[in-house]
Amino acid sequence: MSKKHREVYEEEKNRMHSEGAVEHPEEVSKEESEADAAGETQETIDSEASSEDQADAAEEEHGEDAELAALKDKYLRTLAEYENFRKRSEKEKTQMYELGGKSIIEHLLPIVDNFERALEHISEEQKEDPFVKGIEGIYKQFQKMFADCDIRPIEAVGQKFDPALHNAVMTEEDGDAEEDTVTADLQKGYTYRGNVVRHSMVKVKK
Repeated sequence: MSKKHREVYEEEKNRMHSEGAVEHPEEVSKEESEADAAGETQETIDSEASSEDQADAAEEEHGEDAELAALKDKYLRTLAEYENFRKRSEKEKTQMYELGGKSIIEHLLPIVDNFERALEHISEEQKEDPFVKGIEGIYKQFQKMFADCDIRPIEAVGQKFDPALHNAVMTEEDGDAEEDTVTADLQKGYTYRGNVVRHSMVKVKK
């Protein structure tokens, strides 16, 4: 190869090498851009997946809260129903005892009435008789039992006539008592725990 041809060859070689050096950074830049784009796409996918996971977690938590609220409401309703049942049972039991007690008292009152009538007709001389003292002792036992069981005699004489407590079987117009005042208690009335068992049979001033 002649010197001239060698020089031409070297120039062409250098030119091609220079063009290759210029083009190579462009290829590297393209590869880097593609890599960046791929990275951004993956980040987007990861972000969307994370958002979906958070949404699923929030929905699951909301479902658990709703279920817990429903169970709490059911528990409170059951508790309220049980409390109402307990109160109703206690009330019915109390009413049953009171009705039973009232029935027994109604059967005892005529016996007490007979004791009182008998004691009213005892003279001063007979009060020392052992038999009379026995009657008085039994009558006192009845009085104590009545007091312990909250069985109270109804006040009548001198009180204003009260139809809720008194049953007027006689009236009188004479006397100094005020109008509608009870002047005589013909048969003693009683209450049991504040409720009337038997009304007093009374005479009233008119």
